[in-house]
This record gives sequence, C-alpha cells and structure tokens, in this order.
Amino acid sequence: MIAAAAKFPRIVDRTILRSGNDPTNISLLRATRGGMVAAMRRTLALSALLCLTAPALAQSPQSVRADDRANYVRAIAAGYKAAFLCGGIFNAGRTERQVEALELKGIYPEYDQIVPTLSAQVDRRAGTVSVAFDRQLTPRLAVWTAGKGCTLAPIGAPAAAHRSVAPPPVAGPDPRAWPLGDAGIAPRPSDAMARVVDRAFDGGYGRGSETLGIVVLRDGRVVAERYRDGFGPFVANRTWSVAKSITGTLVGLSGVDVRCPADIPEWRIRHRADPRAAITLDKLLRMASGLHSDTAGNRTDAIYFGGTTVTEQATSWPLSSRPGERFRYANNDIMLAARSLRATLGDARYRALPARLFTALGMRHTVAQSDWQDNLIASSDMWTTARDLARLGQFWLQDGLWQGRRLLPAGWMRYMTTPAGPQPDRSEGYGASIWLFGAAQGLPDGSYSAQGNRGQYVMVVPSQRLVVVRRGEDPGSARFDVARFTADLIAAP
Repeated sequence: MIAAAAKFPRIVDRTILRSGNDPTNISLLRATRGGMVAAMRRTLALSALLCLTAPALAQSPQSVRADDRANYVRAIAAGYKAAFLCGGIFNAGRTERQVEALELKGIYPEYDQIVPTLSAQVDRRAGTVSVAFDRQLTPRLAVWTAGKGCTLAPIGAPAAAHRSVAPPPVAGPDPRAWPLGDAGIAPRPSDAMARVVDRAFDGGYGRGSETLGIVVLRDGRVVAERYRDGFGPFVANRTWSVAKSITGTLVGLSGVDVRCPADIPEWRIRHRADPRAAITLDKLLRMASGLHSDTAGNRTDAIYFGGTTVTEQATSWPLSSRPGERFRYANNDIMLAARSLRATLGDARYRALPARLFTALGMRHTVAQSDWQDNLIASSDMWTTARDLARLGQFWLQDGLWQGRRLLPAGWMRYMTTPAGPQPDRSEGYGASIWLFGAAQGLPDGSYSAQGNRGQYVMVVPSQRLVVVRRGEDPGSARFDVARFTADLIAAP
C-alpha cells in the first residue's frame, strides 16, 4: 500500500504533462494531486490502526454470514408485516388484529415465526405502517397513497414525513347496475350449486384451505356469491400471481407489438451487444425468456418485501438458456414485461394504464401497487375483490369487449390462451400469462385460469359461459382444487 501511495502523485504529474497548456486543467489536476496525497496518507494511517487492532475485531466468516443472514431475514419479515398490514387496513378496511389472524398466518416458513414477534405501529391519520426489527436500522415503512395503494420503503430508509389528510374509508357499493356497478345483484343458486359453494368454505376442496369469497357468473350474471365472516363484496386482498394475468391484459390494452424485443433500458449497453436485448415481450409473457432465476417459481422477496426495486433486481439476471427453449415460471419475466411498457409508453401513460382498465370495467376496489421508484410489481402486488375479478373474467370471456366497446385488440384472448413454445412440466398448459385447462383436468377444453399464491383463482369456461372466482388465504401447504370445484359447479343443475 505504501508503494501504491508513492505512485499516485507521479500518475497525476504525467496527466498534467499530457493536459497541454489549458490553465484550467492544470490548476484542477494540481489540486487533485494534493488531495490524493492527503487522502492516501489518511488511508494509510487508518489501515495501520486497523492492522494493529485486527485481533480484537476479528470474527470468523461463518459467524459474519450467519449474523448477516439473520438480520436480512428479520428485515424481510418486517417488510412482509408492514406491507400486509398497510394493504389490509388501508386497501381493504380490515383491522390489524384481523390481518394478523389470517393473512399473516401460515406464510413462508422462514418468516412465519418471526412476524408475530415484531411490533407494528399503525398511523391511520398518516396512512403508514412501521415495523421495528433492528436497533441500528430504522423500522420498515409502508405508506398508503390514493390511487397507488401501499408502497414499501427500502431497508434502512428514513421515516417519511406524515401527511395531514387521512386515508378515506374503503369505498362501498357502486349504485350503477351490474356489471359496472353493484345494483341488481340477486344470486339465486340452485340447491345443488349452493351445496358446492358451501363445501368450498368447509375444506371440501382442500384440507386446511381458507376460502374468503366465491363469485360465480353464468352468462354475465351473478348466480352464486358467498363470503367468509370479516370479508364481503368490497373487502380486497392481495392477488398474488393473478396479477400476472392482469399484466398480460394490460399489455394487450397498451397496443404494443409483443413480437418486438422488450424495451428494457438497463439492457442497452453502449458499444456492446447485450444478448438479452433480443428477448421479446411474447417470450416474457410465456415464461420462456431463458433468463436465470435463483429459485424454482422465482421467489422475489427482496422486491416484494425488501424495498429493492424492479429496475435494480429483475433486470440483472443473466441468460441460462436461449430464449424460447424452456419454460420457467418466473416473477421476473412479468415484471420485465411491465418494465418494457414503462419504457415504451413513457411514465405518464404507463402510470395511467392500470386505472384505465380498472375504471372501464368498474373495478373500483382494485389497485396496482409499485415499488418506491414507481415500477409496477406486476407479478403479484395488486389488491382486489372477488366481484372485481369476476368482472375481469367476464371481460376475458367476451374477448375484450365491454359494454359495447372493444378495449382489447380482437383476438387478444385467443393469443393469451393459446400455448406456443415450451410448456410446464405439469398437466396444465400455459399461454401468455395465463394457465390452460381441459379434459386432463376434468374440464371442458378451452378452459383457462389466472392463479395466485394462497388460493387466488379466476377460472373461465367459455363453452359453459361460466366465470368462477375463488379468493383464499390458504396457509402453508394447503391447496384448493379449483378444477374439481369448477367441474362440480358445472355439474350442478
């Protein structure tokens, strides 16, 4: 290090000689020479001090890694709690106790035991939730904003300034007639259909499953509807991966050409070709990007609950196979599709796109949430109700026609529900952001479903003119059999 310190002034001296006669450059470089020498002397003194005290400060690499991992897991667990309390209280109108008893039970194992031990502070006037997790770092913070829902600040971010306007109460019924509003809904299920719906709430389609709401449409009319205590037509919960299918719908609404390469600014490297720049929007929607991801299913906890942004992490993965050669279900692919929309449409049109869809369909209890740099977390982080998802399912069934207006390009739903390229290693197929069902699952061919973690389903059976929505908070390994449930509804007279 001492030898290196001696070289720095000589390097600057040679730079001065090459700078020519420009007095500004010479003055600046001479000042730099002096500053570099002083800085290096300070560094040497500090290094010597550290070397003398190293035995007292030393830790084994194993203990450092274990401590770091434990702190990180606590930070993510705190973010998980802040995000769900914020969404449950301000998006859905639930109480802190209700959210803790259901949405925060049976979650990912690494957080399940930590979350109940963390103390949360809810400021209803400011629309914030903070969760302490570490003595040296600030609490994790989630902030609610009108039209945007809850945004999670990054780990270590300072507390946000409180606002003077409290979040309004969750909206009630829309006086317009169904499907734009909530007037005129009078479900009259047959006795057989009512029994099928009741079994969904009694664990009949999955041991340990927790059904929150069921809405069944036939020919666009609500023929069956039921909710768990504490929920109802206007109480939202997180969509999880149903958001992927909503994002596929937003891509269609935007009018962009999915055959073109995705517009990812982070992949544009000057003077060097990034091979990822050839990945098309179509490959992203079909989970066939070829990008590597760290886990099967591509858990993205750092984005969902850590405050890391989409542009920081989702854009950073390298290729591990040629685009279009293998199916790998990945949150990153859908977040990248949304990132591409932002770059292509520009910020204003991009931010308005979800509201454009939700407003047109009457989905007034639905919100698409973003990271703190305004990137949609489009693979999971939307909040909505069973009725709003029923509206969306009917919109799909009608191939993007709504109230006499064409909102999606003609044939867009055929595109979303047609398999192309590699398929998942399971009986269901995959189209462009949506799961495909048929005879192999005991359903009519052409059936398809949006699906999300903890039991979120929007099943569409075009041949039966049927839309089935099931909302859940299935804990741990519990699974709801949506195919059997749908088949039993079809069979009910």
